[in-house]
Amino acid sequence: MTISPTSGCLPRVNASMPHNELTQLIDLLPTGVEVLAREAIGGSGSNRRYWRLTLSTGKSLIATAGTNLKENEAFMYLAYKLAKAGVRVPRIVGVTVDGMGYLQTDVGHQALFDDLSRRDIIIKSIRLLARAQSAPDIDYSRCYPVAEMTPRSVMWDLNYFKYCFLKTCPGLEFDESALEDDFEELTRIISTAEPRGFMVRDFQSRNIMIGKDNEPWLIDFQGGRFGPAHYDVASFLWQARARFSPELRSEMIALYCRERNLKESAFRATLRYFVVFRLMQALGAYGFRGRFERKEHFLKSIEPAVASLRQEIEQIPDLPALRSIIADPHFC
Repeated sequence: MTISPTSGCLPRVNASMPHNELTQLIDLLPTGVEVLAREAIGGSGSNRRYWRLTLSTGKSLIATAGTNLKENEAFMYLAYKLAKAGVRVPRIVGVTVDGMGYLQTDVGHQALFDDLSRRDIIIKSIRLLARAQSAPDIDYSRCYPVAEMTPRSVMWDLNYFKYCFLKTCPGLEFDESALEDDFEELTRIISTAEPRGFMVRDFQSRNIMIGKDNEPWLIDFQGGRFGPAHYDVASFLWQARARFSPELRSEMIALYCRERNLKESAFRATLRYFVVFRLMQALGAYGFRGRFERKEHFLKSIEPAVASLRQEIEQIPDLPALRSIIADPHFC
């Protein structure tokens, strides 16, 4: 069975519901199509569960069991809108009656993160990002959990960093009032940056699959919203464990600005604040997923993210409290 959405509103298949999650998803397959193999695949940063189903048709699908209906609906809506804009994303081919599970096309077995030597894919990914951010006619009220990156949502991320990372660093002491002053200044800069449009939110090499067509495919965008373009560029080029060289970063920023027809000098001047902001947000996630949930991948990501943040904060003299905290040896 396939779905041909005309408005981003996807019909749901009336699958029987007495079995476990994976059985419910397999029930969505057309009569006569058999599952020859099923493989659980990772979803390191969320509680969603994924399986790759190898089918008797010679193709494979990704079965997804979500935990939040609104998040699932946001993913399915954005998948439709992005595909319509020519962005390579998975296609939804079946949805359970309660909307908590869906089948999507399998766009590749290898993430860009697994082969960061692929300069050709990195270049194509920058172009993919430029196209995704320019997708027209998105109804941002259908995004999850918020429609737009606002000053409030920026402060959520900054407090995530403070409570899930800073306050878990043994022996680290800091002036919380001075830190809040820097948070307010950073929030002002982030919230007023231009240009704005669709913000993927988690555009990084783990969420870019290399397809059989040797093209990059974007697989994680359910947290997308209206926001500043700089955030996704910082997320991709300063992903801590990717460790892209300064030369490559600079070249890709220039390429991105050409693709978007942006004034490069102005974009770079504002981008440095987003680099620091994104690294702080990432460390908040690493602190929570690693130190609290004990997920190994996130624990391994802390050290390179700290090193990168220490280097990048030196470019921003107008955030003195943050600079002092990040330079502290107890910040680790």
